[in-house]
Amino acid sequence: MTRIDAKFAELKAAGKKAFVAYVMAGDPDYDRSLAVVKGLPGAGVDVIELGLPFTDPMADGPTIQAAGQRALDAGMTLKKTLQIATEFRKEDDTTPIVLMGYYNPIYSMGVPAFLDAAKAAGIDGLIVVDLPPEEDAELCLPAQAAGLNFIRLATPTTDDKRLPKVLQNTSGFVYYVSITGITGAAEAQAGDVAPEVARIKGQTDLPVIVGFGIKTPDTAQAIAAVADGAVVGSAIVSQIAAGKPVAEVLDYVKALSDGAHRA
Repeated sequence: MTRIDAKFAELKAAGKKAFVAYVMAGDPDYDRSLAVVKGLPGAGVDVIELGLPFTDPMADGPTIQAAGQRALDAGMTLKKTLQIATEFRKEDDTTPIVLMGYYNPIYSMGVPAFLDAAKAAGIDGLIVVDLPPEEDAELCLPAQAAGLNFIRLATPTTDDKRLPKVLQNTSGFVYYVSITGITGAAEAQAGDVAPEVARIKGQTDLPVIVGFGIKTPDTAQAIAAVADGAVVGSAIVSQIAAGKPVAEVLDYVKALSDGAHRA
């Protein structure tokens, strides 16, 4: 059982929904990023998604793209991203960390070397948005063999014919993208999301977590109420981009997590 599996089992037993927070590793610099990541569990975050900066983030909106560029400009690398996880694990051995990004940096390091380094750093799962199920032998299957969850995205355009393929070899949880398009765009609507979550749950026992378009505690609550939890990324990254002190960023995260946990 991974930390992700254990966390969702714990939440289910307590009758609670999950709050997942995404931050870009190294944004705006290593030290500030590490301080935010270390503060997330205390702000009510159940699962941390740690963004891996990449030069060509095709699925990301302007907010996340800019965060990645800030991190790269500050010298962030895959190895330094894993170092953030290593530092975090010195103080917290229970909060799951999912590394979210693109395949190129992993491919460049080499899959076996990457998986060894990720496990050593305390990474629990991977979301690699540009690797479809047809490429499972490339990273998904080796990752699962190494004890890492491989989490897949489902979207409003994932029809009933495609869904079983997406769910194949997926573990940890399913990340449902609430809107078509890029991150940080329109606001998620619980009425649109609920039937889609039910459709996915009809084909898997995995928790279904909903992200994209969640910016307020009320929306986090509404979305978590119709799913197993909510993910917020761009809205948190915007707080960091605005230069807010770490304590203020974490206060904002706490308001969002309180919203999701009210569901």
